[in-house]
Amino acid sequence: MIAGLTGYITKGHLARAVLEATAWQTREVVEAMIADSGIGLATLRVDGGMTANNLLMQFLADVLDVTVVRPIVAETVSLGAAYAAGLAVGFWTGRDELRANWHMAAQWKPEHSPEIERGYRKWRKAVARTIDWLDEDDE
Repeated sequence: MIAGLTGYITKGHLARAVLEATAWQTREVVEAMIADSGIGLATLRVDGGMTANNLLMQFLADVLDVTVVRPIVAETVSLGAAYAAGLAVGFWTGRDELRANWHMAAQWKPEHSPEIERGYRKWRKAVARTIDWLDEDDE
């Protein structure tokens, strides 16, 4: 659902909203993980295509209030599969050797803003209002 549209909204505003929603959703997942595990988050290592967006990475650092770190190899799912295969056939000696291959490409430190909590509260309110939006007979 897209809420709060006015006549001046451009595709840039919509793109920004998608990036912000990604960060807000990530915060919800992280909060659930912390609640379940009792372990806080000091740093978030990210991967995937969206990590190329520096605006998103900074916003994510701000939203989570932790340092966000992007590795040189952003597609770590593929890299992990290659590492697992290499470990299975003895190409690498162990996980310590693999850890030594990891290198940071960039990091973002949180910039504290009082608007973050307000934005999160408003986003959660908008999400809550979409619950049960459709009826059972809607297609």
